[in-house]
Amino acid sequence: MKILVTGATGYIGKRIIPLLIEQGHTVICAVRGKLRTEKRYKKESNVSVIEVDFLNKKTLKNIPKDIDAAYYLIHSMSNSISSFQKMENDCAVNFKHAVENTNCKQVIYLSGITNDTKLSKHLLSRKNVENILSSLKYSLTVFKAGIIVGSGSSSFEIIRDLVEKLPVMVAPKWLNTKTQPIAIRDVLSFLTRGLGDKRLYNTSYDIFGPEILTYKELLLQFAKSRNLKRTIITFPIMTPQLSSYWLYFVTSTSYKLARTLVNSMGVEIIGSKSNINTMLNVSPMPYHEALELAFLKIKQNSIISSWKDSFASSRQKKRISTKYINVPKYGCFKDVKERKVLDEDRTFAKICAIGGQNGWYYGTTLWRIRGFLDKLVGGIGLRRGRTNKDTIKTGDALDFWRVLLADQDNKRLLLFAEMKLPGEAWLEFKVAKGKVYQRAVFRPKGLAGRLYWYSVLPFHGLIFNGMIKKLANA
Repeated sequence: MKILVTGATGYIGKRIIPLLIEQGHTVICAVRGKLRTEKRYKKESNVSVIEVDFLNKKTLKNIPKDIDAAYYLIHSMSNSISSFQKMENDCAVNFKHAVENTNCKQVIYLSGITNDTKLSKHLLSRKNVENILSSLKYSLTVFKAGIIVGSGSSSFEIIRDLVEKLPVMVAPKWLNTKTQPIAIRDVLSFLTRGLGDKRLYNTSYDIFGPEILTYKELLLQFAKSRNLKRTIITFPIMTPQLSSYWLYFVTSTSYKLARTLVNSMGVEIIGSKSNINTMLNVSPMPYHEALELAFLKIKQNSIISSWKDSFASSRQKKRISTKYINVPKYGCFKDVKERKVLDEDRTFAKICAIGGQNGWYYGTTLWRIRGFLDKLVGGIGLRRGRTNKDTIKTGDALDFWRVLLADQDNKRLLLFAEMKLPGEAWLEFKVAKGKVYQRAVFRPKGLAGRLYWYSVLPFHGLIFNGMIKKLANA
């Protein structure tokens, strides 16, 4: 089958595409910026990448007419606190109109469980999208999940941050809300096994794990699995806004995502029973097994996707494109350094391992202070770290940078700053002709940008000199 996958660079999209390839399908990845996805699948003959922005009708013509099925994996919950409902509505309407003009027979939509009588704006929006996607031209299959547990999922990483950072938690009352977590592996089983199954045409099913747990129990079971002793005290008068700030400062989530999650965590996510497990031969695993699998992936350094690599984890609305890969030459401040190296491959390997838990090789404390200051003014700070300890790919999040290019063949790594700045910043590393080149470029915005550059110049001299020296001595 020829399958269109939207949200191909997201947490679910990155995981389902390899499974579809394994099953022999031809996959069309619909993305807003082709570069990061083309690099990922350049060796796959049955994968093609098209640029489609479902908020831009002009790009819909890029969708091929001969698709057999499509996955709708687009969510805007992290992009804007005030306007995500309109964004989700517009995306769904444009997607529907585009797909109705193809040969598509089935659309599969991953939504959220919406059985409570009082739903958050986020869950109401998901329910509205389901209504919009219903069509007479194709059949709609909807799978509704609650908390998804897997290495790199936003739920898993938030729980992990809370448990591993806080021996004693004074937490909001929504920790007593009940939910039914489901493992990412089981979600993917439902999504792939439902493909082309006519029994599921124009149907909707809740998918969930075998246990009903409170968020407090999720945290305590997580602590038990890590052999950590944790105390949790619920504080009933903590407002949603305070709860959001609490999550924002303690965990790796953005404030916008924290606010959306807090609004949803007051809603019970309990699934309605059906025969879908029997129909598709899926036996969802309990929460503790999902945790074990997640940590196995982390231990093996084989995390396939992370919510942090999505642009939703960034404050930027900019997409990876040649506009940002071509680092500007004029109107910019630059810090350029070079050193001789003895082993080019070893040096570039060390460059590709920079950041996250590996640190920045020199002045790491200063980097952390910069990250803390960024977080204080609503930025992302250093909390995102790295998805993988040793490997890096185009599109990855790297602390408060985005990887614009990770070119192993030409030994070039280009990063774009996603911290709050009065301007735009790039950091580039390249190894060639027995030398390592390091270039920091800053394009200021107005007087504030120029004042910023000169205020940090003394620290740049210290940090960048020390960093290139460490790289050259790799």
